[in-house]
Amino acid sequence: MNPAAVDRKGLVITALTFVLWGVVPLYWRLLDAVPSLHIMAHRVIWSALLVVGWLLLSNGLGWWRQIRAQPRALATLALSSVMIAFNWGLYIWAVNAGHVVETSLGYFINPLINVMLGVVLLRERLSPAQWVAVAFALLGVAWLTWHSGSPPWIALGLAFSFGLYGLLRKLISVDAVAGLGVESVYLFLPALAFAVWGEFGHGGAFTDGWGWRIDLLLIFGGVVTAIPLIGFAYGVRRIPLSLVGLLQYIAPSLQLMIGVLVFNEAFGPERAVGFASIWLGLLIFASDGLWRSRRRPAVVPVAAE
Repeated sequence: MNPAAVDRKGLVITALTFVLWGVVPLYWRLLDAVPSLHIMAHRVIWSALLVVGWLLLSNGLGWWRQIRAQPRALATLALSSVMIAFNWGLYIWAVNAGHVVETSLGYFINPLINVMLGVVLLRERLSPAQWVAVAFALLGVAWLTWHSGSPPWIALGLAFSFGLYGLLRKLISVDAVAGLGVESVYLFLPALAFAVWGEFGHGGAFTDGWGWRIDLLLIFGGVVTAIPLIGFAYGVRRIPLSLVGLLQYIAPSLQLMIGVLVFNEAFGPERAVGFASIWLGLLIFASDGLWRSRRRPAVVPVAAE
C-alpha cells in the first residue's frame, strides 16, 4: 500500500466514522430512562427519514428504481434489515444495561466471525496465519465462557448479526447508502407502529412525559445512526480495504475504554486474559492482511494496439 496513493479525505472521514461509533455509547446512555425497544423504534424512524430524504434530494427516485430492478436485491435487503435491526436493538439494550465492555468484545471479534462465515458459507480458504488467528479468538471466547460460566452472548450476538449483515450485503451489488435507504423503508412502518402503540399506555412517552430534552435526543439519534453510515460508505470506496480493516479497531477500543474508565465496568485479570487472546488473534489477522496487500502486484495497464 503506497501511502501517497491514499485518499486523505477518505482516510479522515473513515477514521472519524469509527471514532463516532466508538463514542456512541455515551450518547445512548443519555437515554437510559427510555425502554430500549422505544429507543430502537425512534432510531429507525428518524434515521429512515434522514437517509431516504437525503437520497430523494440527491438522486430523486433513481436509487429506488435501480434496486427495484433487482428482485434478488430487494429480498436480500429485507433479510439484511432484520439483521441490522437486531444488531442495533441488542447494542442499545447492552449499553444501557451496563455491558459496554462486552459490546466492545463483539466488535473486536467481528472480523474473525466474518472470516469464519466466509469459510463455512462461501467456501473461502484461509491462510495458515488466518487459521492461527481464528484459533486464538476461539481460545479467548472459550476462556471467557469458562470464567463467567456462560458464553459471552451479547458479544457473540453482535458479532454474528453484524457478520451476517455484511455477508448479505456482499451478495448483492447495490450502493451502500441506497441499500440502507431500502432497509430503512422496510423497517420504518413496523417501527412507527410500535412507537404509536407505545404512546397509548405501553411504555412510550414521546412529547408527553419524557421531556423535551429526551425527545430531542431521540430525534437526533437518527443523525447519530445515519451520518456515520453515510461517512463509512463514502470513505470505504476511497481507501484500501486493508486500511479499513486496521481502522475498524478504533471503535471497539474506544468502547472498551469508555466501559472501563467512564462507566466503571469490571475488567479484572481473568477477563483481560480472554481479551488478550482475542487481541493476539486480531493482531495476527491484521498483520497477515497487511502483508498480503503489500505483496499483491500492481496492475499495469496494457496500451491498446
